This record gives sequence, C-alpha cells and structure tokens, in this order.
Amino acid sequence: MQGKVVLVTGGAKRVGAAICRRLHAAGANIALHYRSSKDEAQALASELNHLRPHSVMTVRADLLHLHDLAGMVQQCVQHFGRLDALVNNASSFFPVPLSEITEAEWNDLVGTNLKAPLFLAQAAADDLRHSHGAIVNIVDIHAERPMHGHLLYSVAKAGLAGLTRALAQELAPQIRVNAVSPGVIIWPESADWADEERRRKIIAHTLLKREGEPDDIAKAVQFLLNDAPYITGQIISVDGGRSINL
Repeated sequence: MQGKVVLVTGGAKRVGAAICRRLHAAGANIALHYRSSKDEAQALASELNHLRPHSVMTVRADLLHLHDLAGMVQQCVQHFGRLDALVNNASSFFPVPLSEITEAEWNDLVGTNLKAPLFLAQAAADDLRHSHGAIVNIVDIHAERPMHGHLLYSVAKAGLAGLTRALAQELAPQIRVNAVSPGVIIWPESADWADEERRRKIIAHTLLKREGEPDDIAKAVQFLLNDAPYITGQIISVDGGRSINL
C-alpha cells in the first residue's frame, strides 16, 4: 500500500488503532479520525510518524454532525493530495431496552453506525473514483443475529451491511465496497461486560474456543483494500466461527 492514503474513522484506539498500525506498516499514509480520544490519537500519530515522518495526520470530527464529514475528507485530500480508501470503523455501542428507546439513542447509534458511513462515502466518492479506491465498513455479526438488549445497535449494523452492498452497486466499477464483521475480538469497556462467566459463555460459542485479536480485523481490512481487486459487495466474518454456532 506504498503511498496510498487511507482515512480511518475511530482510529485512535482498540480495533481502529490496530487497523491504522497495520495499514501504516504496509506503506499507507493515514488520516486518523477521532472525536474525544485526542490524547490517544496524538500518541498514535506520534508513534507512527516517528517510524515514517509526515505519514499520519489527525482529524477531529463529531460524526453526528454532517457538516463535519465533508470537511474531514477535504482536510485529508488537502494534506496528502489524494484519497485511496475509507475505513468506516467508528461506532457507538451500548444497550437500550425497547421500552426505553428515545430519539437521542436512535440518533447516536444509527448516526454513528449507519448515517455517518453513508455520508462519508458520499463525501469521499469523487476522490475515491479518481484513485479507483475502496471502502471497508466494520459491521458486526449481530447485524445478522441481533443481540438481546441491543435492538438499536443491531438494527444500525444490519443497515450498514445493507449499505455495504448498495454502495458496491452504486459506486461500481471505479470503487469497491466491502465489510468486515467482527465477533469476539475485544470486550466492550462498560462494567457489565467484565463478568468472567458471561465472557466464558460467549467464547464457548466460537468454534475456535478463543477470543480474536484486533489485528485479526486489521488483516482482513488490509486484504480487502489491497489484495482483493475482484471482490466487492461482500461481508467477511472474522469471528472464530461464532456466527454459525450461536
């Protein structure tokens, strides 16, 4: 990916940081988006720029504010002179029982997981056409099998899966659009996921009987961006087999 420019949303930590590190190691220049994780974003950018000077820039934006999205793409192109790929990784994740759903939760979960990827793709389309680029969305295995108590999140990710296929049609033949669907990769940060018994039961449903690593997702993203010129409109599950064993 030498000299290619990739915009990664939510790239400051967790899976996003693994994606940035792997693509950077493959030679890509990175536009690292963050919202509130300023310290983590700047630390990662410094780490990678130390390895290869001027290869990473940071971009702050709230993905719920549509006017920020086009500006984020413009900053990337102005800085690096081109855009070759977009990775829609940023995501809100929290439970909301059906009886407690409000418009605010709808706007947050659907906004980050579906609305923002759509309008970022729209904003980046011209530059990606010019470079014959690609988009990779980070979906979730619960797009196909909803997670109890996470109705809005599951619906939003199901929408992102549909958006992946629809964008592949709309943007062909110049731009490829695919997705990666993670399973048990890295546990959510909220306290209710710290229960070891709950984690053990989830891991037991994976065919490989273990958790994955953030780099497992990063490897799949790199494959779809760089090594899959005849693949578009597809969703790859990286879940240790959990999605066929629930």
